[in-house]
Amino acid sequence: MIQEQQWLLSLGTFLPLAGVLVMLFIPRKNEVLAKEVGIVTAAATLLVGIYTLTQFDYGQAEKLQFFTTNEWIKPINATFTIGLDGISLPLYILSMVITLLVMVYSWDHIPEPGNAKAFFILMLVLQTGMAGTFIAQDLILFFVFFEVVLLPMYFMIGVWGGENRQYASLKFFLYTMFGSALMLVAFIALYITSKSASFAFADLTAAGANVGRTAAMWIFAGMFIGFAVKVPMFPFHTWLPDAHTQAPTQGSVILAAILLKLGTYGFVRIALPMLPQAAKSWAPVIGVLAVIGIIYGALGCLAQTDMKRLIAFSSVAHMGFVMLGISTLTPLGINAAMFGMVAHGLITGMLFFIAGSVKERYHTLEIKRLSGMLIQMPRLGWILGFCAMASLGLPGLAGFWGEFPAIISSWNPAEVLVANGHEGLYRGLTIVAALGTVLAAAYLLWLYQRTSFGTPNPEFAGDHGHGDGHGDGHSDIHDVGIYEWIAWTPLLIAIVVFGVYPQLMFKVMDPAVTHLFGK
Repeated sequence: MIQEQQWLLSLGTFLPLAGVLVMLFIPRKNEVLAKEVGIVTAAATLLVGIYTLTQFDYGQAEKLQFFTTNEWIKPINATFTIGLDGISLPLYILSMVITLLVMVYSWDHIPEPGNAKAFFILMLVLQTGMAGTFIAQDLILFFVFFEVVLLPMYFMIGVWGGENRQYASLKFFLYTMFGSALMLVAFIALYITSKSASFAFADLTAAGANVGRTAAMWIFAGMFIGFAVKVPMFPFHTWLPDAHTQAPTQGSVILAAILLKLGTYGFVRIALPMLPQAAKSWAPVIGVLAVIGIIYGALGCLAQTDMKRLIAFSSVAHMGFVMLGISTLTPLGINAAMFGMVAHGLITGMLFFIAGSVKERYHTLEIKRLSGMLIQMPRLGWILGFCAMASLGLPGLAGFWGEFPAIISSWNPAEVLVANGHEGLYRGLTIVAALGTVLAAAYLLWLYQRTSFGTPNPEFAGDHGHGDGHGDGHSDIHDVGIYEWIAWTPLLIAIVVFGVYPQLMFKVMDPAVTHLFGK
């Protein structure tokens, strides 16, 4: 554990709250100032993140860096323990990047009803919860940050969402609360049965061997459901399409890019290292449910008539590949899962941005009403095509490196799984998962063909974009605007860079993954 510059992670995590405090004193009418303070705060937070990247010792990526621990809640031995290693670093930085880009996009895309001040405050609170979850090294602290994320997202969907927003936000809240309740019970049970000195990850991982087999199986089950709801895994996924469809664009992007990763990150950081024996027994179950999710998500996509709902179902399929990688219990599989999380965040976040801009221009996301986007808005059409190719796992783009290694790793799962007679099962899962990639190509190319090719729908045909942000017909059809370019360009570049040179991320994650799972 490297304890230099201990203040750095606390600053990067809690700086957004300073922006929230400032914004509380800004009158609601002064929207421009509220937006400026929000964006400056998010930018300052990202600068702290970039400084963290420069100070991180990549030669010791398996060690916790900027480590700090303090007494926090003495009666229950909960500590304020934070640290960053190669597993959490990419997700920690991704949360900062996504928050800033979403805020830039929001400059002229505040959904109805307005109130930019409240909207930006919620995003900054979300940022603190997301970053805190990735640096927490204590179960109670992790749980607090994990829950902090819940309220802002609930209000974002419930206030600024679509027509069925109340239903969607309530469903999201209840599902996640149910999962969190089981997760908290599991955390407490693990602490009590392991006789750990504190709730710190290091103590619990060391004490995990004290837990009896039956108790470990039940504790893992509680964690499994808590994290699986957040991922979401089949069959706990039903809140996701509703939440995504009703959420404003910004909510969908943050939900897809970061919040779904909290569950998969929980598996990698908490469930597998702390209860390795139970993980070996549960791994085949996770693998089977992951592959069902891949196929179910893909078939769900083929049945959708709404563009945003289709992208939401694609998340179920993509997170299936992440969970398949995790279920192999091999360093290769976990590396693939970690890479898949970041790639999914970049690509699906980008797809939701595009869906939001399509909705804004056409006032509909019904696939059958959209066509000819390449004629009316060529730049937006090309960007959609690029992101569709990235999402289906085209080699040379980031999506490939999440799916391909996950499929390879499932062909050769951990030796302990082979010894338990699960090799045949995993070989079967590999074949079915590979078929899932074919279905992914089917639904994404179908979506792209329907929306972007052909002639524009006569309903919107009178309005060709000038590229200046103004059409000349009855609707608002125009090509990509300046704030969209600023928000999207970093994501598009990252999709290519990580696709061409995945080693950039693998060399950071692999030492930490091997340190945790290379035994």
